[in-house]
Amino acid sequence: MSTADKLLARMRQNPRDWRIEDVDVLARRFNLRRRRGGTSHVIYSFPGVLGEATVPDHKPIKSIYIKAFVRLIDDVLALEE
Repeated sequence: MSTADKLLARMRQNPRDWRIEDVDVLARRFNLRRRRGGTSHVIYSFPGVLGEATVPDHKPIKSIYIKAFVRLIDDVLALEE
């Protein structure tokens, strides 16, 4: 199990109090597109997957944002199957 996979498992178990650096590690691992929303938020997306995950660029990141990010990764994984 890679470091990113372990990080994703921990994020699923406890979606509270993460940092944007942790989210970026997973975004790179799953080839998510990262763009700034023009504000203090980062927007992640993946070609072929409807929807995006918006994550604030400050800590701690609330669980609602992490849950949306994990859902995006789940959609990416379902697309690859």
